[in-house]
Amino acid sequence: MKAMILDAAGRPLRLASLPVPKPAPGQILVRVGACGVCRTDLHIVDGELANPKLPLVLGHEIAGTVWALGASVNTLAIGQRVGIPWLGFTCGRCRSCGEGRENLCDQARFTGYQIDGGYAEYAVADARYCFGLPEGYSFQQAAPLLCAGMIGYRTLRLAGEANRLGLYGFGAAAHIIIQIARYQGRQVYAFSRPGDEKSQSFARELGAVWAGDCLAGPPEELDAAIIFAPVGTLVPAALRALAKGGTVVCAGIHMSDIPSFPYEILWQERCVRSVANLTRQDGEEFLRLAARIGVRAKTAPFALERAQQALDALRQGIIDGAAVLVMPQNQDVSKCA
Repeated sequence: MKAMILDAAGRPLRLASLPVPKPAPGQILVRVGACGVCRTDLHIVDGELANPKLPLVLGHEIAGTVWALGASVNTLAIGQRVGIPWLGFTCGRCRSCGEGRENLCDQARFTGYQIDGGYAEYAVADARYCFGLPEGYSFQQAAPLLCAGMIGYRTLRLAGEANRLGLYGFGAAAHIIIQIARYQGRQVYAFSRPGDEKSQSFARELGAVWAGDCLAGPPEELDAAIIFAPVGTLVPAALRALAKGGTVVCAGIHMSDIPSFPYEILWQERCVRSVANLTRQDGEEFLRLAARIGVRAKTAPFALERAQQALDALRQGIIDGAAVLVMPQNQDVSKCA
């Protein structure tokens, strides 16, 4: 199979030919239809997330077809359309798992980080951590739902019942989550890079009541703010935009250092919290909701061989919505192993 390989942090991906992996007991082999390109992939490439498996096949927003089953897999079927998310394994035994917080598992392993991911024509995954894809979504449309959507949904839940919601960084996750927030009747205020009128216009098209500079104050105080951009300076900016009792949720797995700020902008029961990973419950709830309300991701397709160009475009902030690697769509279920 073709695969794009990361050999070391800071080096460009290389195209390689690898054996198609075989599923171990409890695993499935998926023929990849599409794989989203996530900012977390950039953090891995840049060495901001420590100790990835190397060499590594990146990619944790994988949509495809079950091609073969490992021993003892009876929850999925050959030919079924499935998604493979960031969370790839939990131990089920630690305190976090026992408390229903598997996203904080001490032994968790992650797709496209410690487990080879979807920048390839095939991928293996633990069957327990895969999701059946709802009807009505192509693989290209479904791929961003597997991380930008699922982790964005967890972030939205942790923002509470905020009516006036700020979204800082209007990219892959924000353009999905605004659709849910608007369905729930919330007022959304979108913040983008200074001068990024294209993203601001995109946010207004999706129902934002206001869109502007990420360092500018909104016209009204916010009940909650979600920071999708990995920029620590946005934390005090968002705190200053909050009403009393409001919450700032930091959605990224990595963020630049947060500068010091005066206690007065945190006082009056304002809160800053982070989001880590996702649970399978998050994923199941989100996919049901997305299908029911018709959530749609705007995608920019790239061929597998152009994965490095997709990462570069994401870094430059020139993609509206989500970048997606799209494989040839000639999957014949009758030829599945």
